[in-house]
Amino acid sequence: MPVKAITPDYRGDMKDRLENFHGNQVVYVGWDHHLMFCAPFAYPLPPEMPFEALANDVMPEAFSLHPEWSKVDLKKATWLLDGLPFAPDFNQSLQAQGIGHKSVLRFCTPELKGFAGAGV
Repeated sequence: MPVKAITPDYRGDMKDRLENFHGNQVVYVGWDHHLMFCAPFAYPLPPEMPFEALANDVMPEAFSLHPEWSKVDLKKATWLLDGLPFAPDFNQSLQAQGIGHKSVLRFCTPELKGFAGAGV
């Protein structure tokens, strides 16, 4: 997202540049309609990480706090990548699927409506 400086001569050091993450890239992951999580989680991940490792090893660390997480089948979820429909290949790397630095992944589980239906 572009940022407009208040003054035309402002020069800042961007701290979230890719080269500042020691070979990792920041990937944001959010679960739509599940209001227990107010915003996507930010993960520093290696671009070579298979999507399956993101789904099985990384995402449960935060999302498993939700009471409905045990009912989630991420292979049946619908996905968006940077706002566009996305069908992840769980065997391919993040990078091979166009998931880059500061990409936003969102998934939706239509059969789950948030805790006690709060996400409707």
